[in-house]
Amino acid sequence: MTSRNTIYLYTKNDTKSLQIKATLEKAIIQNGFKVVEEDHHASIIVSIGTDGSFLQAVRNTGFRQDCLYAGISTSDSLSMYCDFLADDIEAMAEAVLTNKIEVRKYPVLEISVNNNPKFLCLNEFTIRSNIIKAFVLDIFIDHKHFESFRGDGMVISTPTGSSAYNKSLNGAIVDPLLPCIQVAEIASINSNEFRTLGSSFILSGNRSLELQLHKDWNDYPSMSTDNEALSIQHVESVTISLSDKVVKTVKLKNNSYWEKVKRTFL
Repeated sequence: MTSRNTIYLYTKNDTKSLQIKATLEKAIIQNGFKVVEEDHHASIIVSIGTDGSFLQAVRNTGFRQDCLYAGISTSDSLSMYCDFLADDIEAMAEAVLTNKIEVRKYPVLEISVNNNPKFLCLNEFTIRSNIIKAFVLDIFIDHKHFESFRGDGMVISTPTGSSAYNKSLNGAIVDPLLPCIQVAEIASINSNEFRTLGSSFILSGNRSLELQLHKDWNDYPSMSTDNEALSIQHVESVTISLSDKVVKTVKLKNNSYWEKVKRTFL
């Protein structure tokens, strides 16, 4: 059985990151925690770096359901997924030991390409034309045709992912307490001949979304999950739904999602 005070540190392998990791490891041990070398032995997985590092830590450790995730920022400021600063590890230890933390459950997407095995995504899934030409997607909601999209692509995001790429497309920022999926267009074509909704829309977490590509020599789109590219040829369809799984993250009680949004954008 995994001890509740075992921590796995996830970081890049460059010299600076490894130096920060070594410093943090000493501080963690001094505060009564144990650092393990393999993530499956940990009860807490801690990423060191940026929000991108946090996303990679979650993905590379398999979206574990039996542990907590935490982010330590190596910059001078906190971010969406990083609630602690690298130069103030004592504050993190004190927060854990004095029960000043909360566990927030973040929704994740479940995605399947061409009905192949599903994979998970915490921030967003993107699909774009891979050639200098608009491509066509038929959009199905709960297996019923909704619209035919023509344009550069689409971004499907979780509530926490709504403040990332989705926001730059004028999508809404969504409270993570709402289990839902947001769909945003990338440069849609709207004319007398072609018509899409023309705005982002939000689906209940109980609904399913399917994207079907038209076969017009554009079946090798650029796709990504979070900050990782997917290389899949001959794409015919993508199905997306909200997973039953969640990412349990450690956050400070006085650092809510909306305080993070305010700090980042206002």
